[in-house]
Formats: sequence, C-alpha cells, structure tokens
Amino acid sequence: MKCRFCQNELSHEFIDLGNSPLSNSFLSLEELNAPEVYYPLKLFVCEACFLVQIDEYRKSEDIFNAGYVYFSSFSSSWLKHAQNYVAMITDRLGLTRRSSVVEIASNDGYLLQYFKARGIPCLGIEPAESAAKVAREKGLEVVSDFFGVKLAGRLVQEGQRADLVIGNNVLAHVPNINDFVKGLKILLKEDGVITLEFPHLLRLIEQSQFDTIYHEHFSYLSFHTVERIFAAHGLSVFDVEELPTHGGSLRIYARHQDAEAEAIAPRVQSLREQEYAAGMGDLSYYRGFQDKANKVKYDLLTFLLDRRRQGEKVVAYGAAAKGNTLLNYCGIREDLVSFVVDASPHKHGKFLPGSHIPVVRAIELKEHKPNYVIILPWNLEEEIREQLHYIRSWDGKFVIPIPRLTIQ
Repeated sequence: MKCRFCQNELSHEFIDLGNSPLSNSFLSLEELNAPEVYYPLKLFVCEACFLVQIDEYRKSEDIFNAGYVYFSSFSSSWLKHAQNYVAMITDRLGLTRRSSVVEIASNDGYLLQYFKARGIPCLGIEPAESAAKVAREKGLEVVSDFFGVKLAGRLVQEGQRADLVIGNNVLAHVPNINDFVKGLKILLKEDGVITLEFPHLLRLIEQSQFDTIYHEHFSYLSFHTVERIFAAHGLSVFDVEELPTHGGSLRIYARHQDAEAEAIAPRVQSLREQEYAAGMGDLSYYRGFQDKANKVKYDLLTFLLDRRRQGEKVVAYGAAAKGNTLLNYCGIREDLVSFVVDASPHKHGKFLPGSHIPVVRAIELKEHKPNYVIILPWNLEEEIREQLHYIRSWDGKFVIPIPRLTIQ
C-alpha cells in the first residue's frame, strides 16, 4: 500500500480494529440471514508526510449510494453550527446575491438552505442520491456526482466558478485526495476562498476516538499534512479555527497561492507549534494507539457483562457510524445491548451492520425503561442528554464510553 498523497510505501501500522462491515450498511429483516461482507479496518501512518490512512477496500460509489442513510439535518446542534457558519462567512467575505457558493458533500441541504434563505446563489454536490433528493425537495440545486478534477472542469465549462467552496467532513472521505484538492483549485475563482472542516487527528489520538475510524473515512488528518497537500496543488492555508464538533475539528481557510488577500492569521503558526509540541512530526507519537483502543474495549465489556449478571437492561442511543465501529470491535451483540434508538426514521426497523442490534424509535425507551443508555455519538452528548432527560424519572443513567467509561 502506498500513501495516497505522497506515494511513499507504507509499513508503519497505526491501529488494527480487525474486520468490520461498512459502518452505514444497515440491514433489513430479510437480509439478516444473508452473508455479510467484512473488510479489514487497519490504518497505516506515512513516515514521509504523516498522513494516517486506510486502503480503499470498497469503492466510494459502493458506499455513498442510493441506500446511504446518513442525513445531517437530524442533529439540532449540527444545524445550529451550520446556521452560525453561514452568518459568519457571509459577513466575513461580504457575500451577496451576485456571489456563488458551492458545497461539496452537501448531504440533505442542512447548510445550503441557510444561504438560500439569504438569497445567495448556491449549488450542492452530493453523490448519495438519497440525500440529494431530500435537498432538492428543499428547493436546492444539487449535482449528484463525486467531486474531483473531472467534475470541477465540467462546472467551469458551464460557467460555474465559486467565490466560496465549502467542504464539511468530506476531505477524509475521498480516496484520491490529490484529485479532490486539484478540483478545488480549478473550481475556485481567482480571489475565492475555500473552507473545509475535518476531525483533527491530534484530538482523535489524545481522546482515544478510535470509533471515528471506518471504511468511508479514507484519511485521518493533521494540520501539518493538510497544509502540505494544499501547497502541493497551489493553494495556501491562511487561517484556521479549532472547533468542538465531532470531538475536535479544524476549519481551514484556503486560497490560491498567488491571490492578494488578508495576511496569514497568527492561528496558523500557533497550530503548527501545537502539533509540533505534541510530537506529531515523529513516528513515535503514532505508536501506542492500539493500547488506548483496547482499554476502552475492555472497560466497556466489563461494564456490560457486570450489568448482564445483575439482570439490568442496557440499550444505546444513536445508530451512528462511530457506534458501529465501537460495537463491532468490542464484539457486542443484542444479548448485551438490547436495541439502539435513533431520531432518523430512515433507520427505524433496520439492524446495525455486524452486531445486528435492532434500530427503534425513541418511544421504546419509555416502554422498556432501561437502566442504562449508552450514548454512541458521544460528540452529541449534551444534545442527547437534553432530549432524553426523562430517563431520570425511572433512575436511568447515561453511559459515555469514550474517551473513558463514565456513568452519569
């Protein structure tokens, strides 16, 4: 396997989570007795550029297909994050009705709807037709295709170049990261700006967030590595923000290297120094992550087995991809976690890949009154605890498995 950015031969293992099905390949009742395909969930780190990555065991078009069931709009906190971003970036860039905004991986229109409400022309690019369909029902224009040099060139030929290109939680999802970044440069106007958000590898390692590893995340990114990738394709990162989303993310601001614009923000150098101080420029920093994952696994299994012996009922909330990684790596099945509740009706009546735990509506919590609810999307802990406050009425407790097992 070679590094998807610099083509260096990879030999340094970052973590091995065994074999697992695709994290969003939910099953119907009829599919439970059919064979299920598992793929290696093993990551490597490049000693040349420090990009942490997984091989492309399954093509993107097989993952982000018409059956893709992740919809961004079911998280109120994520919608608020999107709304705040639109207000901020509109003011910062002075966007108007004559501007052009393009979002890559626009999902169900969770973000572009706020540009549309302001009268700012916008276009979504979303390969998963299931999500694109929902966005179009909101009156948004969406191209159902994968983004890269080919699509960027076609859009430019059609007269579509962007003042602002947005990509939230997409950079990690592209197998050909060079083609993707080249496409960004082609699509961007001479004085345009790119903003991308992605989980910060530093936080993943520090907070033992191994459950954010799954097959549709091809790359795991530090600021150092992203700067190198962008520079290699004629783009300059001139500002960066550290965000609390997804357990700790970065929002970078980039432009053409020869563009005349505002000076590079002090936050850029500050983050470089932070990563350097942590040791991210040395291979030794990336060793030992397997032990962190194993501790989470052993602690959670011990808790579940003890609760089982006591005759107590444990369920989970949030049929999220990260939850599927955690459950499958720990080997947890329905005998230890009875069901998982999710807000999305698209998942109700289905079963989690691998574990085959049923996905149900929230009403099941009040009917079964479990002793414990494991919050699988721990990044939304505050939002979920507020939604499910009523479990306190029967002395129910919340369990947070990562970065360490806590019971609240």
